Amino acid sequence: MDERRAHLHRATERGAYSLMTASELLRRMKEMRVLVVGDICLDRWCIYEPSLSEASRETGLPRTAVTRTETTPGAAGTVANNLRSLGVGDVAVLGLAADDGHGYELLKAMKSRGIRTDLLVKNSELPTFTYTKLINSETGVEDKSRVDFVFTQDIPVDVEDAVCEQLRKYGRDFDLICVSDQAETERGGIVTAATRDTLAELAGAGKLIWVDSRRRIEHFRSAVLKVNHQEASEARARCGNAPLSDILKTTEAPAMFVTHGGNGVQILNQAGETWLMTKRVVAPVDICGAGDSFTAGAACALAAGANHHAAARLGHLVASITIMKEGTGVAYPGELLEAEKAGE
Repeated sequence: MDERRAHLHRATERGAYSLMTASELLRRMKEMRVLVVGDICLDRWCIYEPSLSEASRETGLPRTAVTRTETTPGAAGTVANNLRSLGVGDVAVLGLAADDGHGYELLKAMKSRGIRTDLLVKNSELPTFTYTKLINSETGVEDKSRVDFVFTQDIPVDVEDAVCEQLRKYGRDFDLICVSDQAETERGGIVTAATRDTLAELAGAGKLIWVDSRRRIEHFRSAVLKVNHQEASEARARCGNAPLSDILKTTEAPAMFVTHGGNGVQILNQAGETWLMTKRVVAPVDICGAGDSFTAGAACALAAGANHHAAARLGHLVASITIMKEGTGVAYPGELLEAEKAGE
C-alpha cells in the first residue's frame, strides 16, 4: 500500500475525520482514486428551433429542427462526472464501450471531463444506451417526447466475463468503487450476478464498495447500499415486506442510506437507525441525477474516513447544489464550500 493510500486507511481506522467538513473532504478527494462500475449511457440534449418546423414532403409530418446538441455522460457517467467536478484526482469508468456513433460521442464527453476510459470493455455489436432530450430553444423547456436508444437483451457472456476480469485485475488499485446498477431489465445490464459476485470478493478483501441499484439492492453483499425511498419500498416488497434492517443484515452491508428528498436521509447500520434531517430546497430546477451527486459526495466522504452521518450530510450538500441546475448538473468545490457555509 503506497503512503497516500496508507494515510487514508489509517484515518479510517482511527475515525480521525468522522466529523469531516467540506473543506477536509475536498482536500482528500484530490488524493483519491475512484472506479465507477456499471451502466454508462449518453445524454444528448438537443435544442430545437420551433420556427424552423415544416412539413416533410415525403410524410407530411412536421420536422423537429435541431440546431444545437450538447452531450454529457449519463447514469454511471453522471457519477463519474460529479467526482471529477468535485476534484477527485483519478476517476475511471468500467462498463461497456460500444463501437457506434453514440459511443464515439460518449467517449469524447468523458475524456473531455478528465474521466479515464481505458478500462471500458469494447464491443462492436451492442449499441450505446442513449437518451435524446428535445429542448425548445424559445422556452428552454423539454416539451417533446424523448427519443431513447435502448438495448433490452442480456449482455453477451464474453462482455460479462471481461467486466469481471477487469474488476479482478484493477479493482484493488482504487480507494473506492462506486457501482451504478441502473438497467431495469430482469437480469440487469453490466452489473449481473457474476459482476456482483466479483464485487463481493473485493468487498470481502476490504475494498470499500458503494452500490446504487434501482431494482436489485438486496442481491449485493458486503457493500454500502444506497437507494431512494421508492426503491427501498420496492426492495422490501420483493423481500416479503421485510424491514430494511433485515435486508441490511441479509446483505451483510456495513450501512444503508435511503434518501427521502427534502425529508432527509435514513441511515441504517449495525448500531440501528438514525436520520439526517435536511433543509428542503425550494423550487429545485431539475432533480435528475440527484442520487448520483449524493453518491459522489457521500461515498468519497466514507472513503476519506467520515462517519455515516457526516457522509450523508456531505452527500446531501452536493445534491442540493446539482438540483438547482438544468440537466444532470455537477457541483464544484467552491459551491460545496458555500453550501456548507450557508447551512444548506
